[in-house]
Amino acid sequence: MSEQAAHGWAVTFPDPQPFAPTEALQETLARARYEQRIPDTVLFLQHQSVVTLGRRGRTQHLLVSPDQLHKQGIDFHRAGRGGDVTYHAPGQWIVYPILRLGGLGADAHGYLHNMEEMVIRTCADFDVEAFRVPGKNGAWTEAGKIAAIGFHLKRGITLHGLSFNVDVDLAGFQLIVPCGLAGDPVCSLKQLLGDQTPSLRIVRDRLQHHFESVCGRPLIPRTPANLPV
Repeated sequence: MSEQAAHGWAVTFPDPQPFAPTEALQETLARARYEQRIPDTVLFLQHQSVVTLGRRGRTQHLLVSPDQLHKQGIDFHRAGRGGDVTYHAPGQWIVYPILRLGGLGADAHGYLHNMEEMVIRTCADFDVEAFRVPGKNGAWTEAGKIAAIGFHLKRGITLHGLSFNVDVDLAGFQLIVPCGLAGDPVCSLKQLLGDQTPSLRIVRDRLQHHFESVCGRPLIPRTPANLPV
């Protein structure tokens, strides 16, 4: 348990994952974290193409029906997170921290600030200026929103998290009103940097680095197969 007390786990999935099993995994990990059987654990993954609707999301922010989404090879799920509707697909990093809040992320507001800061610092590593917009969650650039944040707290443990657009196909966002914000564009590092876009692996490493710095939680690697749940 000394290792667990000093470090959290960083778990990276090598291939895009379907949404439903990863949501179920988060619930399992959150229960294990609450029971102190595992340390704070952060999942880094990409999702297979999916539109998700948060607990308070509005179906009118879907511009096509779930059946039409399925015909285009895009799943649809209602998610247990906060926020409205969003789109996930390969080329977009998903970060799901399973954390017991405390210290630098002592409450939901502080945790949201930390997630935004993590993205802002990652963008800065690639000479992209990202910033907060008052009254709106996430991280933004002059070209539009580059990261969406939606999470859920359960007995003091966080679930869900953020999505960060690297080289995802942005066409999927045209099927929804992203985050319920009509008229607000969505962008990606690829759109901003073109041929200078860093690899997904490099971006993942910078996200972890800034997570550790901002949240004060050093992480050690753990493979998905070695999760003790």
